[in-house]
Amino acid sequence: MAQLFFGYFAGVIAITSVLVVALRNPVYSALSLLIMFFHVAGLYVTLHAEFLAAVQIIVYAGAILVLYLFVVMLLNVKQDDRYHGQWRIAAFVCVPLLLELLVLLASGGAAQSGLLPAQTAADTADNTLAIGTTLFSTYLFPFEVASLILLVAMIGAIILAKRDFPERGEM
Repeated sequence: MAQLFFGYFAGVIAITSVLVVALRNPVYSALSLLIMFFHVAGLYVTLHAEFLAAVQIIVYAGAILVLYLFVVMLLNVKQDDRYHGQWRIAAFVCVPLLLELLVLLASGGAAQSGLLPAQTAADTADNTLAIGTTLFSTYLFPFEVASLILLVAMIGAIILAKRDFPERGEM
């Protein structure tokens, strides 16, 4: 049953990932991205990582996707046909990936499962506390640097977009 759920989530993630890149309308691409984010959260739930699933929905499906849509609406992008003629390059890049997949399937790929025994899983059940402790102790400085980089990028995007629009009285 778990493999059935994994197959469903993985299939929808793969299809919507292709749609994000292939669709010409940026709003439809963002909606495909939203569907992909929710299915990735579903994969996290099947792995018993409920905290990561909640963070996936709150941060990515909530904040990051709204930011993407804000930029699309701010730049007033209707359709972009510049990149849809590059299917030859995409096919050239995908050939090694398909060969790797065929090699993996041909070799059986049935490596030992990385599942923990029941007692070890019960001992590490509080993954939220472990993630929070690690994030705010070991990785505090990179976390703060990443937040500053995102802040500077947001301010820069607003300044660049504001330069293109006329003031209210100049129309």
